[in-house]
Amino acid sequence: MNNVENHLLVIFGASGDLTVKKLIPSLFNLFKLNLLPEKFAILGLGRTEFDTDYFRNKMKESLIRENKNIALNVKIDDFLKLLHYQAFDTMDQAQYPKMCEKIHSLESVIHFGGNIIYYLSTPPSMYEIITKNLNTCKLTHCLSVSGWRRLIIEKPFGYDLSSAQNLNKKLLNQFQEEQIYRIDHYLGKETVQNILVTRFANGILEPLWNRNYIDYVEITSAENIGVEGRGGYYDNSGAMRDMIQNHLLQIVGLIAMESPVESDSNTIRNETLKVFQSIRHLNEQEYFTNVIRGQYTKSKIRGEDVLGYRDEIGVNPQSRTDTYVALKFFIENWRWSGVPFYIRSGKRLPTRVTEVVIHFKPAPHKIFNLEANTDNHNMLIIRIQPDEGLLFKIGMKVPGDGFNVKTVGMDFKYSDLSDVYLPTAYERLLMNCMQGDSTLYLRGDAVEATWKFITPILDAWKNNNKMKIYDYPAGTWGPTEADLLFANKNQSWRHPCANLSDECPYCEL
Repeated sequence: MNNVENHLLVIFGASGDLTVKKLIPSLFNLFKLNLLPEKFAILGLGRTEFDTDYFRNKMKESLIRENKNIALNVKIDDFLKLLHYQAFDTMDQAQYPKMCEKIHSLESVIHFGGNIIYYLSTPPSMYEIITKNLNTCKLTHCLSVSGWRRLIIEKPFGYDLSSAQNLNKKLLNQFQEEQIYRIDHYLGKETVQNILVTRFANGILEPLWNRNYIDYVEITSAENIGVEGRGGYYDNSGAMRDMIQNHLLQIVGLIAMESPVESDSNTIRNETLKVFQSIRHLNEQEYFTNVIRGQYTKSKIRGEDVLGYRDEIGVNPQSRTDTYVALKFFIENWRWSGVPFYIRSGKRLPTRVTEVVIHFKPAPHKIFNLEANTDNHNMLIIRIQPDEGLLFKIGMKVPGDGFNVKTVGMDFKYSDLSDVYLPTAYERLLMNCMQGDSTLYLRGDAVEATWKFITPILDAWKNNNKMKIYDYPAGTWGPTEADLLFANKNQSWRHPCANLSDECPYCEL
């Protein structure tokens, strides 16, 4: 039994890749788990001239590829009965009344109580016209007192601070803030959510979670692929906009936040907002010393020639777009004052991995002999992907005479829980929206707060030709200049492997 109310899910841009590859498979998984409400339907809207039967067959082909089990194919047929489709041009205002008629006809058959989720799987440039016409058709608010209407939008939530503010203003002209769900799939990952539990459900950790015991915090999000045919899009975005401003700063918010009084959505998001407001903005000199941007160049990876970024299809041969960013900053509050945060993200790095590393301060007095290359401090590694789990590194005595110390790891991996189903990020986030839980969605003021920190850096890159962009060979850990962010010789980047427990500079080469 689930606590999801009956409703209709309307997907704008339903003929696109996101619907085929993410949304429909996630909804099917929720269906298999009996998590969808009794009275539920999906209405796909797209420019492609499908009819409902063709749309269902197209989705069926995709689902069968992912689900080989014959018994599941029967489930697929049952699920497909929930799908409906209408050809629809979002730019044509005359088509919105027809969409309204379709929604009312589905209501008369399914009786979903007037509750609707609108999922905008479209370019952000379409958001204003869609929401404005939904309002004109009186589809933004439910006539029933207990009914609801919700809106899910995909990033990017703006291109800089002013565009983010403009987008929020336009959305709020048609919907109220509590109706708007800005989706960031990173926040739907099990291990991201587990950050809160790790911190606030364990009495041994929270007393240590501050400047007195933590030396520095490191967050890495690495991809081992390039732009994969998306050069035209990526050349107008870059790593800072695509990864740092949203995904990684949101993780910073969860790592650095104060304990919420309650576990409800607004209270948790209020605390993460305070973190973003406490990040000390960089000054003009720190744009040079605290930010490193890079661009991958051609190389050989496992004997195969790999193109450099400027040689990719759709990329300007003179492009100065960042495919790598490493950033050092401080959070100016009582808990974190003086603790550096290092975050980095890049394409064409040695492996695909996202993780948080909490580096604790070393013991104040060294009395034992450490093995060569052994760090004299503890680390808590929160692995977000892949090989999801936690790894705690501590010093242990090497068997034999004397007190020789070696660093060993104590770990927990979600893969060890063979009997527990690990939902995908989109499954979790869709379910949360259906339940009216916006904890893992971004709020407008938080989006603007992160842009306030990032936009001056982007402006400096744009307006100052002295701001360098460093080359790094594809398949390496980025520009060597990123190592210079660490003023303390005892601080450095961790070189993670695909396997949580291992560490080496080039694990997949």
